[in-house]
Amino acid sequence: MKLSDSVRKIKGVGEKAENCLNRMNVFTVGDLLEHYPRDYDEFKPLQPIVGLREGMVAAIEGSLSARPQMRTAGRLKILTITLQDESGSVLVTWFNMPFLRNRLKMGTRYILRGWVVRKSGRLVMEQPKIYTREEYHRRAGKLRPVYPLTAGLTNNAVTKAVETALRETEDLQEYLPTEIRKRRNLLGYKKALRQIHFPENRREMCEGRRRLVFDELFLYSLALAYIKKNDAVPSSHVIEEKPEAAALLDSLPFSLTKAQERVLGEIMADMGSGYAMNRLVQGDVGSGKTIVAVLALYQAVLNGRQGAFMVPTEVLANQHYRSLCGLLSDRGVRIGLLTGSLTAKQKREGQEKLAAGEWDIVVGTHAIIQDKVEFDNLALVITDEQHRFGVRQRESLFKKGEEPHVLAMSATPIPRTLALILYGDMDLSVIDERPSNRLPIKNCVVNTSYRPNAYKFMKEQIDRGRQVYIICPMVEESGESELENVTIYTEELREIFPSSVRIDSLHGRMRPQEKDEIMERFARGETDILVSTTVIEVGIDVPGATVIMIENAERFGLAQLHQLRGRVGRGSEQSYCILMTGQESEEARERLSVLAGSNDGFYIAREDLKLRGQGDLFGVRQSGDQLFALADIFEDAAILQEAGEEAKTFTGEELALLYKKNRRLRGRIERYLGQVTL
Repeated sequence: MKLSDSVRKIKGVGEKAENCLNRMNVFTVGDLLEHYPRDYDEFKPLQPIVGLREGMVAAIEGSLSARPQMRTAGRLKILTITLQDESGSVLVTWFNMPFLRNRLKMGTRYILRGWVVRKSGRLVMEQPKIYTREEYHRRAGKLRPVYPLTAGLTNNAVTKAVETALRETEDLQEYLPTEIRKRRNLLGYKKALRQIHFPENRREMCEGRRRLVFDELFLYSLALAYIKKNDAVPSSHVIEEKPEAAALLDSLPFSLTKAQERVLGEIMADMGSGYAMNRLVQGDVGSGKTIVAVLALYQAVLNGRQGAFMVPTEVLANQHYRSLCGLLSDRGVRIGLLTGSLTAKQKREGQEKLAAGEWDIVVGTHAIIQDKVEFDNLALVITDEQHRFGVRQRESLFKKGEEPHVLAMSATPIPRTLALILYGDMDLSVIDERPSNRLPIKNCVVNTSYRPNAYKFMKEQIDRGRQVYIICPMVEESGESELENVTIYTEELREIFPSSVRIDSLHGRMRPQEKDEIMERFARGETDILVSTTVIEVGIDVPGATVIMIENAERFGLAQLHQLRGRVGRGSEQSYCILMTGQESEEARERLSVLAGSNDGFYIAREDLKLRGQGDLFGVRQSGDQLFALADIFEDAAILQEAGEEAKTFTGEELALLYKKNRRLRGRIERYLGQVTL
């Protein structure tokens, strides 16, 4: 087999499995080999029953304290036993496995391994597997890959397919120069793939992962180095400070923080320098980046130029459009909106006004960078949540003006040292203060037993006219789809809350227009509770939302939890974040206590980096919309620096040649960066 072959060529992958893999963007053998485990199932030493905790996978050994009991519930046949050891006893259940009733004997000791859950106030081990002592000890210490799945696909099926692909793929060729591998102590490519999928132990897994992370970050650095060859670009758009901007500032119902004033001064210095600005503004959620962007746009308009404000979602575009109109329309600024959902006629009319100079500022999504969109005199380009746009997408907008100034904004908290590496071509500004009128969010970390109290608190807030976000539990290995997960959770809430409480749901598989409509309803106050996956991580301001509850909080990275928490606390009312955890490990409590104790995203990012060691590799990813398959800019900061150093040693021609040679890895990097073409 070759990397470019269809996954259907792998023995054992039929039409059904192929369709399931395709839904996860796995189309070729190479895609499958880069479909890395999301976790590893490790057979740990046997656990005394007294030490069982909710949410853990554990193995216990004991004997039956009474004969097995069978009952039915609808179509389910439920077998129940009580297993006891020297430390205590626990209830064990199996569903639709009646044959076990005759297999389980009094007086015989059994080793059971399964999930521990809490039901009706007591711990229960559900659907465990039964092992002999020899079978269990043969597996002890081994790591079994756990893959991302979709409905209709089992972990066992993916495991077998990956094993076959690794064994039979012919073109798994090394591409890294030997001197780099020696200098950085990196495994060969094929060996690294073997060790990330099927490691004998955690040391092997870490070695394999380190090599593959280096690949991702090295190629990313090569792409950036190639794109960023040119230094400062002269610009004909010299933007001078105008007194009318000071009048706008005086009219605002609040004063800028010192950090906002400092960053605005840096932006104005750039735009008046005679060179094209290329600046990244980092500001924590709620720090006031948008008003700084509006003031920069207004200065451009006062200088007779046009500005563009590009955001990742239509609902955010609509919000910024309304905000700009409210601030600037009375001052004679003509503002337009371009999004994908507009009719063909509306788009055509907008494009004509933009090209004729009849719009001073355009707010929009990717629709702004379409080929048909032309500007009369574009001087300032602003991209919000810039990490969600590829380099080429931003460059497409840049090319619509003659060396316009570029201002990128991001609310993703990245320590300054990492930001300087990741965005090496950009000047960096940080807004590190919050407006004084924003109350700090009150946080709490609770286990699942607190859920009834949380629902009661939400109802009290709703009765006071407030709104609530609930971040739905992440999809588990069972294969339950995101849609099913959100739908089931929403239906359960509708049974718990009275019919007067308006509940809606949102997930990533919805059409963009449908997502925007649901978010708009929530923004207008027509929904009381919004059940959502992490698609609301970058959302709109909903000042009425004062509570967010995040289920399975221990499964998220602290940076992403902080982003999700930023959906509340947007108004003047006190807001609350409830971090619901099903895992009571000391490590999980320590991580979440960092978030509970601070609302400062940059502090959280630094502490997260300290807490997370090389062995803590999974279950704490930083984003549901990830830049890399394996690499994490917090956890892998040292590898990122090494990769960047190696990329800088190549000449322009060597960069292009090495980058072009690596078709498969390059393909993924190009998707991240927005179609880099060399």
